[in-house]
Amino acid sequence: MAPNDSAGTDTTATGGSGAGRRKAARYIVPVAVAGVAAATIGLVPALASSGDPELPKIGAQELIEKIAASDTQRLSGTMRISTDLGIPSLGGLAGAVAGGGQDGPGGRGGASADPKDRMTELASGTHTLRVAADGPGKQRLSILDDAAEYSLIHNGGQVWAYDSESDTAYHATEARAGKHADKGAGKDAGRKSAPEGVPTTPKALAEQVLKAAGPTTSVTVDGTAQVAGRDAYRLVIKPKQSGSTIASATIAVDAENGVPLKFTLLPSAGGKAIVDAGFTQVDFAKPDPSLFTFTPPKGTEVTEAGQDGKADDAKAGPGGLGDLIPGAGQLGAGDQGVKESRVIGEGWSAVAEIKVPGAAGLPAKAPEDAPAEVRQFLDALGDKVSGKFGSGTVFKTRVVNTLMTDDGRVYVGAVTKDKLVEVANDAS
Repeated sequence: MAPNDSAGTDTTATGGSGAGRRKAARYIVPVAVAGVAAATIGLVPALASSGDPELPKIGAQELIEKIAASDTQRLSGTMRISTDLGIPSLGGLAGAVAGGGQDGPGGRGGASADPKDRMTELASGTHTLRVAADGPGKQRLSILDDAAEYSLIHNGGQVWAYDSESDTAYHATEARAGKHADKGAGKDAGRKSAPEGVPTTPKALAEQVLKAAGPTTSVTVDGTAQVAGRDAYRLVIKPKQSGSTIASATIAVDAENGVPLKFTLLPSAGGKAIVDAGFTQVDFAKPDPSLFTFTPPKGTEVTEAGQDGKADDAKAGPGGLGDLIPGAGQLGAGDQGVKESRVIGEGWSAVAEIKVPGAAGLPAKAPEDAPAEVRQFLDALGDKVSGKFGSGTVFKTRVVNTLMTDDGRVYVGAVTKDKLVEVANDAS
């Protein structure tokens, strides 16, 4: 079907946001979209469409508002997620950083059932998942392997994770549940807040898109699709600026209830999708309550949050699965440990300049005594560059690139290597 509509969406549609927050949102959305999309749009992968249904015409503004107005909080289904960030597989890296070799539980390099270790697996490769949600207080996500399953269950103030391959479990108590419950009842009681500016629901993502839309962004409705047997509109978001690593983000939106069903992120350099995530099967009926209960099988090794020195209750108890997507937390972490920082430009070509305390850059290659997985990971990313700024190393992925100069400056953004060098030269 031919495109239905094109819109230069106005940021005032969201209301109540100051100029500073809009500018911040315009920077956050392009950078966050790859890491957060899997959480907000679904923790899901992409599937083939089965025809283009005939649907009433709808404008881009109206479709975004339909997402924002959706109150669907119950669903269950199966998804596939394919992620190609242009980095080595993170499966072994998490274990190496945790201090293991290949002798940890289940042969996973020392990694436990801790979600902080295991959810990094979704940052590369193709995975099949089962998901279920019954309001903001009950979610379940399971990563299915050939002969094993890893499940993450959130129920009220309790979070359980279980790895059937290694027969290990992880348990955390949501420390803030009581505080939230005291402040108010209703569907959001007991829910942990996400970092500022990081969307964790389809509604929150739609609000961020509205804030980010403007002179730097094209938002259109580009026909229809059918995903998991459901009719959907295709919302396409494209940068108008040059230099971005992102070509477009496409969201398939359920025509009936406004729930995002599929998300595809394409790189400006061409090639396969960076993220291709979508439902293969979905049901919006109330899920079986037993999905959100868990008792460790007899003999299971259980780790309580904080026992391994890496987490405590306040940090480990997510209010939703989106908190555990790799990279999402760092985007809202602020500038702790940073001597001076600023954002150069805006929208999709915005670049953050950071001056590191001590004016010491990182070495061009990983230390020889670092674990093999860490050396492989860092060495695969780095390119030596030079210019008016001096010399440095660009650590590259297909989405976010980082230039670290030898005198301790850092330039990072969802922009190409050439754009980073250009910004560093202009800032010198």
